[in-house]
Amino acid sequence: MLLSQQIATNRRNTYLLVALISLLLLALGAALGLFWNSPGSGIGIAILAAFFLGTFSYYQGDQLILRYSHARQIAKHDNPQLFNVVEEMAIAAGLPLPQIYLIEDEAPNAFATGRDPEHASLAITTGLLKKLNRDQLQGVMAHELSHVQDRDILYTMMVGVLAGSIVLLSDYVTRYLFWTGGGSLRRRGNRERSQANALLMALGLVLIILAPLIARLVQLAVSRQREYLADASAAKLTRYPEGLASALELIANDSHELRVANRATAHLYVVNPFRNRKLAERNSVFDTHPPLKERIRRLRELR
Repeated sequence: MLLSQQIATNRRNTYLLVALISLLLLALGAALGLFWNSPGSGIGIAILAAFFLGTFSYYQGDQLILRYSHARQIAKHDNPQLFNVVEEMAIAAGLPLPQIYLIEDEAPNAFATGRDPEHASLAITTGLLKKLNRDQLQGVMAHELSHVQDRDILYTMMVGVLAGSIVLLSDYVTRYLFWTGGGSLRRRGNRERSQANALLMALGLVLIILAPLIARLVQLAVSRQREYLADASAAKLTRYPEGLASALELIANDSHELRVANRATAHLYVVNPFRNRKLAERNSVFDTHPPLKERIRRLRELR
């Protein structure tokens, strides 16, 4: 596949998935409003929940991630080679130099975070620095800077906020129904509307039950699409896809598992830090990353 075609396809898929999860949030808000006889009020609450969660995540999310990952900021004199590689890739991408953090862990991995290119950070494990050669390190840094360049950090944060809002609203409605026995909808006295009301309630309950699962699946699908996009963009920046492809192979064959990772940050890393080696090549809808073999294959087919 041509590089430009792969980039365009992955971007289009991401836009569609973001639209889908946004519609899901609005539908869940409307379902909440049904039990108040005011779908518009439920939609308004859904939008407000997403807004407040999004605002907090936008300004504080990156620092929380770095803190939970036990990352410490370093200066150029601490690792000149790493800074030189990042500087080269930042110039190629037309980006300001991000802040660079080290994670003391033998597992080779890295991630990018931050709300925009001017507030971006790269976190790299000491294991990655020890085990990769310069071409491989350049490929991984290009991958992470591609996440910054393509605003993947913002996309994944936005989708995470939307998914989190859906889970919170679903939990709230479940508790509300438990304590009220069905809310105001069931108390409507108009006989002509009783069947329609029962159908709406049933549809609303189905949505409330399924919405968190659907939101999670969409969130994971967005994460996988952005990984493919970052791989393709990294190949464009380095003009040497084999550097990243061989780095992914090395990381895949490494025996160490990242100790500082957690489920909230797993999707950020260049390779899934919790991958089960027996299931590593399965293309599951519950994975945060695409199969490594597929990523490597696509990289080596680029031209």
